[in-house]
Amino acid sequence: MRLVYMGTPEFANPSLIKLHQSSHQVVAVVTGPDKPAGRGRKLQSPPVKRLAENLGYPVLQPASLKEDRFQSYLADMAADLFVVVAFRILPDALLLIPPRGAVNLHPSLLPKYRGAAPIQHCLLAGETITGVTTITLTSQIDAGDILLQHEHPIQPDDDYGSLAERLATIGADILVETLDSLEAGKIQPRPQAELMTGELPRAPKITPADLLIRWDRPAAVITNQIRAFSPGPGAVTFLDGHRLKLFKALAVPGQGEPGEVLGVSQGRLQVGTSEGVLEVAELQLEGRQRMTVNEFLRGTHLEPGKVLG
Repeated sequence: MRLVYMGTPEFANPSLIKLHQSSHQVVAVVTGPDKPAGRGRKLQSPPVKRLAENLGYPVLQPASLKEDRFQSYLADMAADLFVVVAFRILPDALLLIPPRGAVNLHPSLLPKYRGAAPIQHCLLAGETITGVTTITLTSQIDAGDILLQHEHPIQPDDDYGSLAERLATIGADILVETLDSLEAGKIQPRPQAELMTGELPRAPKITPADLLIRWDRPAAVITNQIRAFSPGPGAVTFLDGHRLKLFKALAVPGQGEPGEVLGVSQGRLQVGTSEGVLEVAELQLEGRQRMTVNEFLRGTHLEPGKVLG
């Protein structure tokens, strides 16, 4: 099939590589605009753009998906299908262009965790199983019929970075399998309504409030929060008024006042919570690099009794 591929972040790159290696023909790649980044605020291309250019594909970066000129260009591509991985919401006019519609790869076991941040919310909830799902795109967000689905275990030491990397790889395989099966007429789309029982968890966009650590929660809950936002943007607390990001921690037995530093010795930093103790392993103080607790304590005087938050 002739395809137009749409995606922007690193997560979408394995799928583009797999499609490049498949029997399908990518005729154009649509991605987000270049954005200023880093201390110099220089414009940087999104990961999918850099990969697409290396693979030799035409790249489109429309300011708006509703531009007539952009939509006319896509229509002229005569693609059979649009493939969407980690991209913006498509307007109805775009969904009507390709005769076979559009297929989306979603990193969750739909209909659970519909929304912009499924991997983060899955980790926040302490799930031990997640997966990837391919669906037909409709005007309703993440609500299209399920084409294929694959479960995948979440390891206790997984964070957002490690889990997203694996789901991107697994998703790339299931995406190509989906397109092969669609072309061969071997898929029977399944409405999500058939799988909806009771109230399902959702995955709305992450806000700054989601990052802030509340020490009056159990250590296990805070650990999940840290996993969900590592390696970025980082779960946040405060030390003497300075922002302190935590990237790796473990819930251990013990007790202490929420937020109170209980132990500082031999590379260990233990903090009290409402239930259990949080043992911090990696962190970053405002204005400094991310480091291990051992490195942090060599340059910071921190005594038991100090309260974080």
